[in-house]
Amino acid sequence: MSEVKITIDGKEINVPSGSTILQGAEQLGIHIPTLCHLDLHDIKMVNQSASCRVCVVEVEGRRNLVPACATTVTDGMVIKSNSIRVLNARKTVVELFISDHPKECLTCSKSGECELQDLAEKMGIRNINITGDAMSTYKKEFTTSIIREMDKCIMCRRCETMCNDVQSVGVLSGINRGFDAVVAPAFDEPLENTVCTHCGQCVAVCPVGALSENDNTWKVIEGLADPDTTVVVQTAPATRVALGEAFGYEAGSVVTGEMVAALRRLGFDYVFDTDFAADLTIMEEGTELLGRLEEYLNGKEVALPILTSCCPAWVNFIESQYEELIDIPSSARSPQQMFGSIAKTYFAEKLNVPREKMMVVSIMPCLAKKFEASRDEFSVEGNPDVDVVLSTRELAHLIKRANINIAELEKESYDNPLGISTGAGLIFGVTGGVLEAALRTAYETKTGETLEKLEFEQVRGFDGLRVAQVDMGEITLNVGIAHGLSHARKLLDEIKEGNPRNLHVIEVMACPGGCIGGAGQPYHHGDVNILKKRIASIYSEEKNITIRKSHENPAVKELYETYLGKPMGEKAHHLLHTHYAFKEKY
Repeated sequence: MSEVKITIDGKEINVPSGSTILQGAEQLGIHIPTLCHLDLHDIKMVNQSASCRVCVVEVEGRRNLVPACATTVTDGMVIKSNSIRVLNARKTVVELFISDHPKECLTCSKSGECELQDLAEKMGIRNINITGDAMSTYKKEFTTSIIREMDKCIMCRRCETMCNDVQSVGVLSGINRGFDAVVAPAFDEPLENTVCTHCGQCVAVCPVGALSENDNTWKVIEGLADPDTTVVVQTAPATRVALGEAFGYEAGSVVTGEMVAALRRLGFDYVFDTDFAADLTIMEEGTELLGRLEEYLNGKEVALPILTSCCPAWVNFIESQYEELIDIPSSARSPQQMFGSIAKTYFAEKLNVPREKMMVVSIMPCLAKKFEASRDEFSVEGNPDVDVVLSTRELAHLIKRANINIAELEKESYDNPLGISTGAGLIFGVTGGVLEAALRTAYETKTGETLEKLEFEQVRGFDGLRVAQVDMGEITLNVGIAHGLSHARKLLDEIKEGNPRNLHVIEVMACPGGCIGGAGQPYHHGDVNILKKRIASIYSEEKNITIRKSHENPAVKELYETYLGKPMGEKAHHLLHTHYAFKEKY
């Protein structure tokens, strides 16, 4: 690739032809502030709308200031990023944003995490003397998972890029003009009436408080305060490698024991592990996969490839956009919902507690889990299997509110029996992990042989779309892995066209990196390396777990022997499986 020579603030550097000024500055270690710009190259998302003009710089020979994020360098270009003219222009731009922004920083959900707030602090903005018309007043919109406060929208278009390019859902776009301009569904339709998947990735990239999660922490506090309610909590695999970030730990730090201890101090009666339910999911989903493969090998017509069903945003996606493929996902519930069902039947019976007197709380990395828990099919006579879902961020807020310092806590272990899990359950938290866990069990069940090497390296990685082959004895299994719904769309469109890759099983996760990149995790602010550190921690931790195959989990074995019967049996199917239906939405 050819290079060009540029000079920024008196420093010369050669950069690849086609680079932006911002990229050149980054190579020199020169910080140019940005607001709308977001470059997540590892997941192929670049928001380069240049709409905010915070990154303007001075280029010798040009009359106007130019946006560094969207201006391509030319050979010999001389740039000033810190002239008085540039600094004044940036300050004025930020003041204009603030003049048209609600002054709710004390109560805003993004307070302390707001990029506009950070810019104001760095620029020393203390007074706003700009007056005049303001943006139109928009009502707050509450969905089960997401809150939209468009008065706070700065039209950076990040959410639009995420929704359309990375997720290919196509719900959000810029609408209206002037002070009425806003990023919203077409015709300003309510979000819940659209094909929104509730993945929440728009929340993850929003630089201000225009998009946030629907906070449920007070519901949990009320449950904990009720002496007549038995409150049970489950924690998802990905939460343990991200929670620490909210308390100043290095990205990817494993705080499992500290999290369990904090939950006990908050007053939860039982602290369990969703990894247990992940093992349970593999028993059901793996059995379903082998059953479909058996029929396939016998020449019967069968719904293949089977699609994993752990990710609720992914389920929402296929239910609203692929009516013709509604029969191919696994009917197995997600681990969250399997846990809720078992907790309010098997465990409640053990305690002799009516399900109405038990509150099941989930700690999840995902905002779509809030929506999933509210689905009618996951309740009995109006009583939901999972009562409340908190994101990792919400749990961090709850712990801080209770004045608990997790760094001072001794590590504690999960309660039994629903706290016993395997390494296979843990890797559910990363892209490819569900499939790898299923392959460990399916291989040994199918071949009758013991796996010498448990790591299926061919399904690991960070590429958004991966395909691999796995030897299963009498059949070579063709598998696909996608994270990010745009990659899932490519595979689904292929299946509609006849499944040319002859895939037998596909794992889909809506969020970049899998659950570790869920929209309920501590904000990564565009640093994909944070996601990769979380992934590395999951794999590193998993190697140290004694039992690493779901079918060897002793608590799962006992559950089948004493309560469920066999995988895919009548009782197991009733409690652990679901059905799908096409949701016609705008």
